[in-house]
Amino acid sequence: MEILWVLMALVMLGFVLIPYLRRRRGAIEQVPAGHPDAADPANYGFLRQEELDVRLPGPDQDLLDVLDLVQRTQDHRAASQLLAGTEKEDEQRWQRVQAFAGAASLELQQRPGGVGETPGGQWLRVWRAEAPKDPGGAAVHAEFLVQQAWRTATPGTDEFRIIMEEAREACGQAALLAPGDPIPCIVELSVARGLAYSQPEFEKLWLKILDRAPNHMGAHLAALHYWCEKWHGSRELAMSFAEAAAARAPQGSLLAALPLFAVFEHLPEVNLVRGFYQSEVVTKAVHGALFAVHAARSDDPMQAHVRHLLLFFLVRCERWAEAMNQLIHIDGHVGALPWTLSADPAAEFAVYRALAVAGYEANGGSPATLLR
Repeated sequence: MEILWVLMALVMLGFVLIPYLRRRRGAIEQVPAGHPDAADPANYGFLRQEELDVRLPGPDQDLLDVLDLVQRTQDHRAASQLLAGTEKEDEQRWQRVQAFAGAASLELQQRPGGVGETPGGQWLRVWRAEAPKDPGGAAVHAEFLVQQAWRTATPGTDEFRIIMEEAREACGQAALLAPGDPIPCIVELSVARGLAYSQPEFEKLWLKILDRAPNHMGAHLAALHYWCEKWHGSRELAMSFAEAAAARAPQGSLLAALPLFAVFEHLPEVNLVRGFYQSEVVTKAVHGALFAVHAARSDDPMQAHVRHLLLFFLVRCERWAEAMNQLIHIDGHVGALPWTLSADPAAEFAVYRALAVAGYEANGGSPATLLR
C-alpha cells in the first residue's frame, strides 16, 4: 500500500513539473530535426534563422540606414534629421527614439570605456552637448537613461533609483523643449513603473498623454505594464485598462488588440487548466487582435507588434492557417514580444515558426495553398 502511495505521488509530481518545464512563460518544445512532424520553413520563402533581424519588429529601412550611418561615423546629425522629419504623434517616432537610445545603450555596454578609450554611444553625448535644445536628442537621452537603468541595475537598489531619477529629470527637460509632444511623457511611463509612482501620480501623467495622443498604441503598451500584477496593479486592473482602451478605440486603431497583451502579461507560470488557450478569455482577446490588424492601416508601424504576439497565441491555440498568415507579414524581423524575452529571440521565433509550418502541413496545407 505504501508503494502505491509513493507511485501516486510521483505521478502527481510529474503532472505539475512537466507542464511547468514545458510551458513556463508559454515556452514550447522544439520539434527535433528529422522528426516526421518537422517541416522546412524555407519552402515558404521564410528566412533562415541566422538571417532574422532582432533589432526591429518590422521593416523601417530609413531608420536602419541612419543607424548604420550614425554608428559608423559617430555623427548624430542624421539621427536628428530623421526624428525632426517624423510627426511627433506618430508611433514610428516613438519606435525610432527607442531604437536610437537602445543602440547607444548597447554600444556603451559593449565598450564601457577606460583609460585612453572612448566609451560607446559617444555620438549621443555629443548630440546633447552640441544641440542641447534639440527635442529629438533630449527624448533619446531620456530613453537612453531609462534603458540603462533596466539594463545595468536592479530595481529597488540605490543605483537603479539614481539612474531613474536622472531619467525623470531628463523627461522634464525634453518636455519643456517640445510642448505638446507625447514622447517625453511616454518615456516617463517606464520611470513611473521603476520608481513606483502612486496611482494618482501615474494617472496624472497618463492624462497628459491622453490629451496629446489619445490613441497611441505604444503609450498604452507602456502604461499596461504599470497596471500589471507583477508591478503596481493586478490582473483585474490590467484587464480593465486594456478592455477600456479597446472599447473606445476608433475605427482602424490597433488598441482593440490591447487585451491580448494583458492576457500575455498574466500567463500562468504553470498551466494546469486543460484547454487554457481555447478558453473564452484567450479566444476573445485573439479575436480582438485579429480584428485590429485587419482593420488597421497596412503601414501602421505597430501592426508588427500585434502580429508577433498573435503568432505566439495562434500556435498555442493550434490555429495553424491563421498563424501562417501572420508569418507572411512579419517573417524576417523578430524584435518584438514575446521573442525579445528570450536570450535568443531569433531561435525562439524559429521554434514557433517551425511549429506553425508543421501544424499547417499536418492539416493539409502546403506552400501552394498559402494565400499571400
